[in-house]
Amino acid sequence: MGNESTATVPVTIPQVLDSAIAGFESWYLREHPKVVATLTWVAGDPHVAADATDEAFARAYANWRKVARMASPGGWVYRVALNVVRRRMRRVALEQRTLEPPPEVAPVVDRDIWRVVQQLPERQRAAVVLRYLLDLPEQEVAAAMGISRGTVASALAAARTRLAGWLTSEEASDD
Repeated sequence: MGNESTATVPVTIPQVLDSAIAGFESWYLREHPKVVATLTWVAGDPHVAADATDEAFARAYANWRKVARMASPGGWVYRVALNVVRRRMRRVALEQRTLEPPPEVAPVVDRDIWRVVQQLPERQRAAVVLRYLLDLPEQEVAAAMGISRGTVASALAAARTRLAGWLTSEEASDD
């Protein structure tokens, strides 16, 4: 009965990380260009495609142990990327739709101005409607939007600048 010692070799953090992401880099380098190309055709915009692809691969990296064991990691990353593109396209379509002013405020809203306000980014549009149409103070607008009063002030300033530019250019083109 000898005094046999079974010493364990300590495992370093880089070794654990290396084993956790083994194979990811080569898979990424092989698949990323294909996914970007495919999504460019789907989205029609290379920037949207690149963003969606990067998001999908970031999720794959974060869950690589699980994704690597899937029958088709490439299929998974395509599905995630396509879902990102679809969400972006739905959001853009929603932001671009033209709405009529609600009947309660239709008599007091100039339809030309309403049409221009509809072109503002969502946060600016919401701030403008709450502040100027509903006449809420900035603090109440902030509470309604779940942002700080300073962010509301910034959004309103940016909206006023944008609206002034659009309305000035429309007036100039009417002359």
